[in-house]
Amino acid sequence: MNCRVVVEAAVPVFDVETPDEAIRIAISKTGEMLNPDLNYVEINMGERTSPSGEELPPAFIAADEALVALELEMTVFNVEREEHASRIARKEIGQLLENIPLEVIEVEELEEDEVDDESETETNESDESSTAETDGEGSDDDEEILPEFEDLVE
Repeated sequence: MNCRVVVEAAVPVFDVETPDEAIRIAISKTGEMLNPDLNYVEINMGERTSPSGEELPPAFIAADEALVALELEMTVFNVEREEHASRIARKEIGQLLENIPLEVIEVEELEEDEVDDESETETNESDESSTAETDGEGSDDDEEILPEFEDLVE
């Protein structure tokens, strides 16, 4: 079973004046912490609501410091159940986002057809490229050789 997991993160940001600035900095800061190891994690603005149900901006600012709600989304493959997927996502993301609280807010089971379609497309593309190479279309004869390597090729 494959699952899409959405994790909410509370990212602290310092020396900001507006919610928009805080959101931009939080997304950038989170992206730097996750990349390159988890570059497949999507980062989005979180949604907050007041107890009365009123929609609030994702950033709360006090004394030039902000706490920004972000949603981090990733797909977890080959899991036994949804709880397993949420634990994997929290562990993977939590290892790179030190001292940032995380909470799993959504786990959605993906249909096998969606995953199979993606893998078939990747397989077909790699088959076409390997066929082109064996047919001679992708030969190295047309490539320019740097002067310092000419004696190695000939």
